[in-house]
Amino acid sequence: MESEKRVKTVFKWLTMLHQNLCVLCLSRRQFQKDAASWVTTVEAALYIESVSYPMLNLCFCFCPTGNTVSNLIFILPPIYGAIRTYKDGLEKRYLAAYLCLTAVGLGSWCFHMTLKYEMQLLDELPMIYSCCVFVYCLYECFKYKNTVNYPMIFILITYSFIVSIVYLKLKQPVFHQIMYGTLVSVIVLRSVYIVLWVYPWLRGLGYTSLTVFLMGFFLWNVDNIFCEKLRALREKMPPVLGAVTQFHAWWHILTGLGSYLHILLSLYTRTLFLKHRPKVKFLLGIWPVLLVEPPRKL
Repeated sequence: MESEKRVKTVFKWLTMLHQNLCVLCLSRRQFQKDAASWVTTVEAALYIESVSYPMLNLCFCFCPTGNTVSNLIFILPPIYGAIRTYKDGLEKRYLAAYLCLTAVGLGSWCFHMTLKYEMQLLDELPMIYSCCVFVYCLYECFKYKNTVNYPMIFILITYSFIVSIVYLKLKQPVFHQIMYGTLVSVIVLRSVYIVLWVYPWLRGLGYTSLTVFLMGFFLWNVDNIFCEKLRALREKMPPVLGAVTQFHAWWHILTGLGSYLHILLSLYTRTLFLKHRPKVKFLLGIWPVLLVEPPRKL
């Protein structure tokens, strides 16, 4: 009973914090003083914006706190990874990979906190840009140190530019999903090649990354398809159990973890090729981090 009360208290404080932040970020909207009026105002705003911008998904917006806070997994671990990469003197492309993942988390945080179309672009377009960085890192794993593949950089920048322009023009989520899925497919094919034929002992890390990401993708689709039924079901559940069924939040958590593990796989592969001594350690016995020791001096 005490643990349940503590969880409810924490959830209450997070909700209050999120609402206060929403008031600061959406000062143009006139929120009513009581909570019921606040919800009505937000739902009305969501409906108006969904008519103007069909890419908005109304289902996940009814749990703004969980969908906002769950983005921390995109922000904090990659920041730590970027710091480790910088301290270990590794290539800047991996520093960019970590920071791009952080940018996705910050954009998603802003969108779920404000529910504005402009913030949704800040959420979705960095997904394309970060995947392009992941592609470059993974396909350049077996090159000499400090080499730059300018043709690939040009192709990826052109791809990002075209996707951005077309998406801003069409405003169709299916187009974004196809373009994003194309990049993910390219990453998966390269990862499978590495763990099957180059470094088979990395299969555990590679398959875990892929499985976690696909689980998040599956729950995201379940949340989209069965939105109304899930909402009705949550109303009958205790608050704690209802929070567990917020599959859009789980999409954030699992894809954030899967993307982070992918960077570990890519960096592990690269440092092995450069004759470093990488090791996966668990921070506080829970979170995987990569520690890289320089090559042994002969």
